Amino acid sequence: MAKGHWFREYYEAILVAVIFTLFVRTFVAQAFKIPTGSMEDNLLIGDHLFVNKMIYAPHLDTPLHALMPYRDIRRGDVVVFKYPVEPERDFIKRAVAVGGDTLQVRAKTLIVNGEPERNPYVVHKSPEIIPDSAFLPPSVRNRDHYGPYTVPPGSVFCMGDNRDNSLDSRFWGPVPRHYFKGRALIIYWSYDAEPNSHLVQGFWNRARQFAEVALHFFTRTRWLRTFSLVR
Repeated sequence: MAKGHWFREYYEAILVAVIFTLFVRTFVAQAFKIPTGSMEDNLLIGDHLFVNKMIYAPHLDTPLHALMPYRDIRRGDVVVFKYPVEPERDFIKRAVAVGGDTLQVRAKTLIVNGEPERNPYVVHKSPEIIPDSAFLPPSVRNRDHYGPYTVPPGSVFCMGDNRDNSLDSRFWGPVPRHYFKGRALIIYWSYDAEPNSHLVQGFWNRARQFAEVALHFFTRTRWLRTFSLVR
């Protein structure tokens, strides 16, 4: 085989692999890491997930739509989206209400369309109920009291399962539909990491972090969570 021909085949193989990887990452699935405790105890800091990016893809009423598992966002979905305040950041929360739904929070209890939420993964780690007082700023009062509020069309109201420690739609409003990237699908690796470890800056700090993960990989990996479906 001529040297030039061999090089061309090798180059084409790499190019195809790169294109396929980019296609999958853009349209099908993407990895995501849980950096904070806003979804505890359902999702833990250090859980690494695959996100199904295809399920919410824009689609029309076509034969392809009938064949592919497309659907819109539903109440109860664990979703990844662009943070409305800083769109360059990704957030993960639970969709609790969609366009047209009316919700309110009363003494920590979420009520949607007149019915109390049925979500077994919700936790309240603080027994204190913040007073529903007009003298308190919304950044404080909205944790335990909110609404009533009707979600506008084309938007989704999202909240963390760890309701006492979640920066979510109670504080910055509903998420526009086109900000959503996909639905959390499966935990492929879970490592007992420090909170906000993704914020580490600098080459040497990142190298030290990588070395620590390598050193404690077997002892700090939560093996029982491997390949768990996200609920």
